[in-house]
Amino acid sequence: MEIIEHIDALRREGTLLADAAARTDLDAPVPTCPDWRLRDLVLHTGQVHRWAAAYVRDGHRELLDADGERAVTGPEPADADLVDWFRAGHAALVEALAGAPAGLDCWSFLPAPSPLAFWARRQAHETAVHRFDADAAAGAEGPRVATGLALDGIDELLRGFMAGSRARVRSEQPRTLLLQPTDGPGSWLLTISQEPLVVTAPGSTAPDQGTGVEAGADLTLTGPAHELYLLLWNRLPAERVRLTGDRSLLDLWRETAAVNWS
Repeated sequence: MEIIEHIDALRREGTLLADAAARTDLDAPVPTCPDWRLRDLVLHTGQVHRWAAAYVRDGHRELLDADGERAVTGPEPADADLVDWFRAGHAALVEALAGAPAGLDCWSFLPAPSPLAFWARRQAHETAVHRFDADAAAGAEGPRVATGLALDGIDELLRGFMAGSRARVRSEQPRTLLLQPTDGPGSWLLTISQEPLVVTAPGSTAPDQGTGVEAGADLTLTGPAHELYLLLWNRLPAERVRLTGDRSLLDLWRETAAVNWS
C-alpha cells in the first residue's frame, strides 16, 4: 500500500471508532480486550494518536521519555469530552501525516521504506484493530476491514512485529503455519522454532527472510483476509476461518503472539 492509502485508511477507521464510541456507554466492556472498558480503549488510542503525531509533526529523532510522552498526550479528558478529544487528536494525526515531507526524518521502530511510510502504516493498523474493538464494545462487528488493508496488516504483523528478536513466538520443535487468504494474492508460510519467526512465501527462498520451507504445513489457516488479520491479532475465534492440521499450533500463537514494539 502507498502512504496516501494508509492515511486514507487511518482517516476512515478513526472516524468509525469515534462513531462507535459516541453511540455507546463508555463504561461498556470491550470483549476483545477483557481488562478494558470502552473509555480505556478510546483514551489509549487517542493518546497513541497524539504520541505518533508528535514524531511526525516535530521530527523527534529519539524515543520520548515518560515526561515527553505526558507532554504530547496532555491531561486525560473527562468522559463528557472524551469522544471530541479523540476526534481532535485523530484529525491532528491525519493532518500531520498528510502534510509531512517525503524525506521526514524522525524516530520509528519497525523496518519501513521511510519514517513517514512507517508512521502512516502503523497508525492505520493501530486504529483499524482498535476500531474493531470499539465496535465489539458497541455490540456490533461493524464494517469489514478492507481486503487490501487486511493483507497489508497481516504482513506488518508477521514481518514487523513477530519476526523480531524480542517476539515470543517460539517452539521447541520447528513447526510450520501456512496462511492462505481466499480474497487476495499471496500467502505466508511461518516457521516457528527456538529462533525468531521466519516468514516466507511457500516454496520460495528469500535471502532476507531465511530459507523457505515447502508448503506441507503443520497447520493451514484459510479464509478472507479480514478474518485472518483479526484472528492473528487475537480478535476472532478460530471458527471464523478454516483450520487444517494441528490446531494446537493456533493455541501456541494465541499464548505467545503479544506485540512488543521496543
